[in-house]
Amino acid sequence: MTRKNTMKASDIFGTEVPIIQSPMAGVQDHQLAVAVSRGGGLGSIPCAMLDTTRIEKELAAFRAQAVGPVNVNFFCHQAPIADEQRENRWRDTLQPYFKEYSIDAIPPAAERKPFDLDAADVIESFQPEIVSFHFGLPSAELLARVKGWGASVMSTATTIEEACWLEAHGADIIIAQGYEAGGHRGMFLSSDLTTQAGTLALLPQVVRSVSVPVVAAGGIADSQGVMAALSMGAIAVQMGTAYLLCDEALTSTVHRAALKSENSVHTAITNIFSGRPARSIVNRVIREIGPISDLAPQFPLAATAISALRNAAEQGESGDFSPLWSGQNTSGCAEVSASQLTRELANRD
Repeated sequence: MTRKNTMKASDIFGTEVPIIQSPMAGVQDHQLAVAVSRGGGLGSIPCAMLDTTRIEKELAAFRAQAVGPVNVNFFCHQAPIADEQRENRWRDTLQPYFKEYSIDAIPPAAERKPFDLDAADVIESFQPEIVSFHFGLPSAELLARVKGWGASVMSTATTIEEACWLEAHGADIIIAQGYEAGGHRGMFLSSDLTTQAGTLALLPQVVRSVSVPVVAAGGIADSQGVMAALSMGAIAVQMGTAYLLCDEALTSTVHRAALKSENSVHTAITNIFSGRPARSIVNRVIREIGPISDLAPQFPLAATAISALRNAAEQGESGDFSPLWSGQNTSGCAEVSASQLTRELANRD
């Protein structure tokens, strides 16, 4: 047995239980992370859609209210090059919907910035124990900066190749993200969706292929699933969908309704909401122009035009144009405190 398989979440993360709350931009703030921390798990703060002022406020609030470690999460995508022709074709595709909702002007969507020196400057003063990344890793310079204050670096792999790449480039912990997972796929070495494997297939292969600790993610919804992942060599489980109905989550009314409906069993990987593959509950816009469209602008530019439709539809309590992020297994979603859910997932209640 290798050393990594004898390690526990308490050794790696300093948490009581092997549960990590997935960072979920747009549906949470520090309150969810604090509640998970109080339940003994690793609370996460998604920072990819926050400016430096908001990042500072979120971390300050977490440190003031929680006693456990924190995971701060960033994206590592390349900033896109605007393509006016592609943007126009995308807006032409959406034009019938703009007409339906009488939308003339399209306001900018929330910005998604890759991790940079400004963000590093802000978070360094808080000394976050874990800094995690989606879509690869930042530059060697930024990675050294993060590790310089003693933080552990965690990143997502959706294939064995990505896991090996992350280990070779400095990741201390790897999240094996199965195809069942909700939200954005962490894929970064390829855009080919046929490379994506389910958690049960991916996890043991990643564990065998790398020497660093591995976290399981995707389709795990209860304590039995957690135990199964740990038995296959994971040192912890990262879960997002299960927390979407929790008291502290900021999940919208239409998103909550979709998660509680029979429609939640039908999800799809789609790129129409942001430009990158992500799993959502299937709704009208996915059925009519997706799930995958070659016309969608590069990430994150696709979000701008469709966000205008989302805002208009949600005013009428419709989720037809909303990214209803969800994994394939919503059976663990519970309308309780995230503290309680964390303990239940760890079989501590």
